[in-house]
Amino acid sequence: MEERLLVTASPHIRDHSTTRGLMGYVVIALLPCVLASALIFGVQALVQVVVTTFACVAFEYLYEILNHKPNTVGDLSAVVTGIILALNMPVGMPLWIAVVGAFVAIVITKQLFGGIGYNFANPALVGRIVLFLGFTARMTAYVYPDMAVDALASATPLSSSVDLGAVNFLDMFLGLHGGMLGETCILAILAGFAILLATGTIQATIPVSIVATCYILTLLYTRDPYVALMECMGGGLLFGAVFMATDYVTSPFTTKGKLYYGIFIGLVTFLIRHFASMNEGMSFAILLGNLMTPWFNEWGHQVPLGFKKAKKAKAKKEGGAD
Repeated sequence: MEERLLVTASPHIRDHSTTRGLMGYVVIALLPCVLASALIFGVQALVQVVVTTFACVAFEYLYEILNHKPNTVGDLSAVVTGIILALNMPVGMPLWIAVVGAFVAIVITKQLFGGIGYNFANPALVGRIVLFLGFTARMTAYVYPDMAVDALASATPLSSSVDLGAVNFLDMFLGLHGGMLGETCILAILAGFAILLATGTIQATIPVSIVATCYILTLLYTRDPYVALMECMGGGLLFGAVFMATDYVTSPFTTKGKLYYGIFIGLVTFLIRHFASMNEGMSFAILLGNLMTPWFNEWGHQVPLGFKKAKKAKAKKEGGAD
């Protein structure tokens, strides 16, 4: 029997991954951050996560029902958006403001652009930025409960009034300082990162290139390895690099593209932190990176095997024909 070679379009390697499965892994990876936020900030942190997540799921369900679209709540993408958005807010945020953020993330950023796979930026990221610009005082009211359960005001480690060289490493690592719910505990973020890598949900290229770029530039600028390390551990750099910059839809799909994307985000974050009026620039850096993703994909496009050789042979043939 004659065998024929069928040449088809890529991709040639397939697996049985589903959106629900991938989002389920992300939810599991976010659980350490949710647990850490509850231990550090109290039960109110859990309430905030539950309400924001429920609002995201409800908005997606209602929008699709009203517009007679297939229901996609079961893919868990709205759940992931809700958890990430909640972890991007400080404890004590009025719940109605959290619901506004959920509306911006799900309806405006995701559904109005066509739903999952068509959003121009990470929905939770846009929700955070809108809340930051619209409710700045609330979004920068960093507090955390001490051992006596009394709420204490606390400056973030990136505040200009804080000497990073004097910051305790263990406090930074365990998240015993003010900040957003999900960005304070480095141990929890690293645990989530390990889960995402172990399940093959993400690659390490984007998070590592972001953090490495920011660390190297900060080290060159401050000439203090410890300060550079503390700056990378402070703010939303690690949380954003692991859970937001790696969004499938809004990040590059080629290895080179991911590298360019990560370096770009690390560079912009460093520039905003040191040469702008903001102590924290990760959100805006990721947003710019999302918008630049088509270019990073193009610049990082992989040349097909044999393409250059075939191009030379074609040019030589055409030259001989002349």
